[in-house]
Amino acid sequence: MQLHGAALITSVWTGDGVDGLESTVTPKYGSTAFTGHSPPRIYCASVLLLLLVTPRVDSSWWYIGALGARVICDNIPGLVNKQRQLCQRHPDIMQAIGEGTKEWIRECQHQFRHHRWNCSTLDRDHTVFGRVLLRSSREAAFVYAISSAGVVYALTRACSQGELKTCDCDPHKRGRARDTRGEFDWGGCSDNINYGIKFAKAFIDAKERTVRDARALMNLHNNRCGRTAVKRFMKLECKCHGVSGSCTLRTCWMAMADFRKTGDYLRRKYNGAVEVMMNQDGTGFAEANKAFRKFTKSDLVYFENSPDYCLQDKSAGSLGTAGRVCNKTSRGTDGCEVMCCGRGYDTTRVKQITKCECKFKWCCAVECKDCEEAVDIHTCKAPKRAGWLDQT
Repeated sequence: MQLHGAALITSVWTGDGVDGLESTVTPKYGSTAFTGHSPPRIYCASVLLLLLVTPRVDSSWWYIGALGARVICDNIPGLVNKQRQLCQRHPDIMQAIGEGTKEWIRECQHQFRHHRWNCSTLDRDHTVFGRVLLRSSREAAFVYAISSAGVVYALTRACSQGELKTCDCDPHKRGRARDTRGEFDWGGCSDNINYGIKFAKAFIDAKERTVRDARALMNLHNNRCGRTAVKRFMKLECKCHGVSGSCTLRTCWMAMADFRKTGDYLRRKYNGAVEVMMNQDGTGFAEANKAFRKFTKSDLVYFENSPDYCLQDKSAGSLGTAGRVCNKTSRGTDGCEVMCCGRGYDTTRVKQITKCECKFKWCCAVECKDCEEAVDIHTCKAPKRAGWLDQT
């Protein structure tokens, strides 16, 4: 069951550092405030609504990635006032966000390339992912986290490359410092990760703070997970100075790791995501299964179980797995048994051209022949029963 509609709670997550926020959460329905002493019937009804509320599919800032160099703030559907103001004020940053959007979508598709849900996007669709994110599922949690991480990564990189007017290299990395190897001088250009986090939070979270419901609280939590994931993989890089590279003196700077590390990390968080519900006083989350470990600020959280994504179902946003390529010999999620949901698969033999009989030629090239080989491609069968069409 899904409900669409009214905002039900005022919710702000409490954290620290750049993402720190402090406030209370006061659930409301009409003019009646619910407290720990509210009548049981009213209280139970409010909690049930909090758990089931799911926002309608809106256009998203994600669509900026489809606009490319044609980013015009008034033409981006779905932006709230604060997002539109930031867009108009910082057109260069919007360009960076657009490029970053393409990058995190590619990473999402890489992480789920062997799964029934493969982070598919819809062409010319302002929601980008369609109705699949209506459900407050693990997949929604991952998309919100990696999209937030992608903006942080793109803005931080653009700062270091001098592409933005409002930021530069990290101004705090100056003078001398020390690590386990001894003292070093800050030099080069340290990535300004804090600027990326600050702007990403202001821009992305703005929409969630206008919709006061349980799903917004979930999105804010997962957005924060994505932002902090990028910072987790910052690393110290150094250049040695001295006789024959003796490294008696070092110049160092802080640099982001490749975005793949963030993608791999968030994928692991997806695997261990925690199902939650609103706690009894409506101020935050509680684990839905008390036997499961407690979630932390770095865990992805979700409210609803995922569909199996086996069949095409427009109402759920599922594209189904008919026609998907599968691995006949694998017993994992990419295997034909799992990917095809037991429907079986078709095998097509195709010819592929590969490089073979490669030889090194002095100096300095490798020469190869083009060899033709036959390869079997396995694709999932469509459902046999006609009833599945009723779901499309």
